[in-house]
Amino acid sequence: MPNLNAAKKSLRQDAKRIKVNFAAKRELKGLIKDFKQAAEVDQKKAQEILPKVFKKLDKSAKINLIKKNKANRIKSRLSKKIALKK
Repeated sequence: MPNLNAAKKSLRQDAKRIKVNFAAKRELKGLIKDFKQAAEVDQKKAQEILPKVFKKLDKSAKINLIKKNKANRIKSRLSKKIALKK
């Protein structure tokens, strides 16, 4: 356990950040899953979901929740799914 007050505060902040980051990653994964399911069934719905997924990916990369290149890679793969279905 930390002895200094600053170390204790840091521990509290870390715990809170872990929860926030985990929730944001879970939301991102849920959006991607929704898109993939929509792409299988309904192209129009998938087209509507895609900008939301891109926005969430960009924001996640901006705050270093995921790496920038990973966000770009996911965006590329999701775009490819739409292009192949047309």
